[in-house]
Amino acid sequence: MIEIENLELYYGSFQALRHVNLSVPERSVTAFIGPSGCGKSTLLRTLNRMNDAIAGVRIEGKVEIQGRNIYAQDMQIEELRKRVGMVFQQPNPFPKSIYDNVAYGPRLHGKTKKADLDALVEKSLRSASLWNEVKDVLKKSAMSLSGGQQQRLCIARALAVEPDVLLMDESTSALDPISTTKIEELTRELCKDYTIVMVTHNMHQAARISDRTVFFLNGEVVEAADTQALFSSPKDQRTEDYISGRFG
Repeated sequence: MIEIENLELYYGSFQALRHVNLSVPERSVTAFIGPSGCGKSTLLRTLNRMNDAIAGVRIEGKVEIQGRNIYAQDMQIEELRKRVGMVFQQPNPFPKSIYDNVAYGPRLHGKTKKADLDALVEKSLRSASLWNEVKDVLKKSAMSLSGGQQQRLCIARALAVEPDVLLMDESTSALDPISTTKIEELTRELCKDYTIVMVTHNMHQAARISDRTVFFLNGEVVEAADTQALFSSPKDQRTEDYISGRFG
C-alpha cells in the first residue's frame, strides 16, 4: 500500500528524517515506536502531507501510496487527504451534532442527498463501534460525549470519506484504560478493510495490536519487522536496548 524510498526531511537546517526506506503492507496495522523526538510522528505526517504547513520544511525522496507519488506536482491535497485519513492524539470533534461531524467530509466531497448521508453516517458509526451508543441522539452535540466516545466519533468521521489508509497518532494516549481497550479492539477490526499506520509510545500496545513494528531512533529506521519477531528476537542491539527499557 505504501512505499517510502530514500526519504529525507529537514526543518530548516535540522534533519528530522534520514534515509528512510519502508514498505507498509495493505490491510494491516503497522506501529511506529521509538523515544520522543525520534521522527515517528514526523514520518506519519508525511503520509498525508501535514508537514507542508510548517515553514522551512524540505522533503527529498519518494512516498508512494498505491503506486502514486503523493509529492508529485499534480497531486491534489484534498484528494490525498480523502484517501489518507488521520486520527489525532486528542479527540477533536467539531462543535456540531454527532450526525454533522460524520457527514461533514462527505458533504465537502459533494454528497448531499439525505438518504445517502443517513446511510453513510450509520455505516461509519457502526464501523467505529459507536452506533448503538448514539443512534438515538444523533442531533446531540458531539461535545457532550465522553473522551473515548469522542475519539471513536473522530474515527467514524475519518472513515466517512471512505479512505484507503488511516493514520493514528497516539490516538489512545489521552484516554482511560477502558476506552483504550475499545479503540485497540476497533483497530484490529478495522484493519480487515483499511491499512492502518499508528504511532504509539506504548510498546505493549504495539505488541498487542500491530502486525508490523518499526523502531525509529534519531530520525532513522533502525529496524522494521513482523511485530512478534521484533519483540522476541530483535536483530539490532539498539532495538533490544529500547524494548527492554535500557533507554527511552
